Amino acid sequence: MKLFDVYPLFNIDIVKGKGCHVWDAEGNEYLDLYGGHAVISVGHCHPYYVQKLTEQLNKLGFYSNSVINSLQVELAEKLGKLSGYDDYSLFLINSGAEANENALKLASFHNHKKRVVSFKKAFHGRTSAAVKVTDNPAIIAPINDTIPVTFVPLNDIKAVEAELQKGDVSSVIIEGIQGVGGIQQPSDLFMQELRALCTQYNVVLILDEIQSGYGRTGKFFAHQYAGIKPDMITVAKGIGNGFPLAGVLISPEFKPVYGMLGTTFGGNHLACAAAIAVLDIMENEKLLDNAKNIGDYLIDELAKLPGIKEIRGRGLMIGIEFEGSIKEIRSRLLFEEKVFTGVAGTNTIRLLPPLCLTLEEAKDFMQRFKRVLGLQNN
Repeated sequence: MKLFDVYPLFNIDIVKGKGCHVWDAEGNEYLDLYGGHAVISVGHCHPYYVQKLTEQLNKLGFYSNSVINSLQVELAEKLGKLSGYDDYSLFLINSGAEANENALKLASFHNHKKRVVSFKKAFHGRTSAAVKVTDNPAIIAPINDTIPVTFVPLNDIKAVEAELQKGDVSSVIIEGIQGVGGIQQPSDLFMQELRALCTQYNVVLILDEIQSGYGRTGKFFAHQYAGIKPDMITVAKGIGNGFPLAGVLISPEFKPVYGMLGTTFGGNHLACAAAIAVLDIMENEKLLDNAKNIGDYLIDELAKLPGIKEIRGRGLMIGIEFEGSIKEIRSRLLFEEKVFTGVAGTNTIRLLPPLCLTLEEAKDFMQRFKRVLGLQNN
């Protein structure tokens, strides 16, 4: 059997990781400024993380959601405390797409409406409803194309209100900062006005913090810069530092009913052990502060470089947009300078490193980046 070939792959086999560095099968070391699509939050193979997963695996890896799982309770309590949402409830699943699916479903249960408002350049997943609220027709199959969705421009509050006034909108789903869309940031004012409109028109506000959350921007969630509270928040990626896990944080306005949501693997013992370890490390090592400080340094330094159209982002979620294609720049970063980065479209490089990135590593990246741009000889 062969793998179903849906991923364009670099000819690199990563076999080892430590902190913000990874190694390939040939022994080459790379600086990881992408964290496997913003997944690695506390660093590769953090000793405490490895210890806690090993301890749990030696006790119990899995049992079903038909019995009490005290690790789920511990995770919910810690997440509520660190995120500032201790009055919300937590539903655990396995991936970001699943989180968005369940949030959209719960919103529709709540107000008995169907239509969703999403935003231009949005990405929320590749499954059922999640892909339909993603602004990419090329990945929407006919079977997905049944849910009514309206896309409006980001930061256009009048366009949003024009849709909500029609009375048939169940939910608005928005990323804290658009990731796949190129690190496009909703303004704080827009988020505040959006929150007010959703309340006014009885529309559920879903904040997709799958990429922008979990400390990446220097606050636990990107939307907290705007001082708002959405009705639901979806999380994944950094929650497990590479272990598959996701969640929906749910406002007290929503009442659970047995059977309305469900999962086989979501919130299993091993996944919860990973997520608890992540929160412990984030708190003990003050990684939110580090993400803000190192992110501020990188954004300031990148803004000094010539030939860059725009720098966008907050904390360690950074977009570097060029006037032309960045294909050669990214390739040279990877194969000549041994730095992993991401892309958005054809013109934007994305930086999504582990939150433990040090100042020395950030300076090292800047030197390598300048060499690729021809701004530094060695």
